[in-house]
Amino acid sequence: MLLQQTLNHLKTLKLDGMARAFEEQVNLTASNSLSFEERLGILVDRERAWRDTRRLERLLKAAKLKNAQACVEDIEYRQNRGFDRRSIATLSSCDWVRNAHPLIMTGPTGAGKTWLACAFGQLACRQGFSALYLRVPRLFEELRIAHGDGSFSKRLAQSAKIDLLILDDWGLQEPDPSARHDLLEIIDDRVGNRSTLITSQLPLEHWHAWLQDPTIADAIMDRLVHQAHKFLLKRESMRKNLMTKGNSQPS
Repeated sequence: MLLQQTLNHLKTLKLDGMARAFEEQVNLTASNSLSFEERLGILVDRERAWRDTRRLERLLKAAKLKNAQACVEDIEYRQNRGFDRRSIATLSSCDWVRNAHPLIMTGPTGAGKTWLACAFGQLACRQGFSALYLRVPRLFEELRIAHGDGSFSKRLAQSAKIDLLILDDWGLQEPDPSARHDLLEIIDDRVGNRSTLITSQLPLEHWHAWLQDPTIADAIMDRLVHQAHKFLLKRESMRKNLMTKGNSQPS
């Protein structure tokens, strides 16, 4: 009776990991050989692991990564892709996220930019950071709607709190004047405070022309480029190579 009451109390307190570990200890006779301190330590460790797992699940769900299975451990290094193991190892510490530095990846379509971006997004979540994946053309449309329904300020405030904002397909669609101003607002909120990861088929030197407005282009480029880590993916299409091999996942 007392054991069941204790178990119920743990569940009421939302100590689910500890409750499961407690049930296991009750049912395993081997636990009787452990000291009180050892059994308590196991309960605490299970609760911490449970909470870490649930937090990671929440972060990954909120990140909405296009390639949910992408991870840095699976990055392909066998061909010259514009980066090496040392540069990936440096970025894998996520210090660039902690220090609110941008990460910019450019290169041809199919080279694996989106997959790599999602791998870094997943890694950030594993290290406890919040992340969000967005395609820039869709972002423009969502912000246009937000202006119309009055939720634009709320949307800006929400995006400003995301530790790592992934903007995929930068430069794919020409921005209208409203979109350019919105993009500046988003980037300005993040500079020095949160990290932004950008992928683009458009070479960095063409971004100024893509933004069209020289004043806004200067402001955005100044905020993004100077402290950014940059990858230029140079190899032929990963998607084409993997389709030839019967694998549908570019990395």
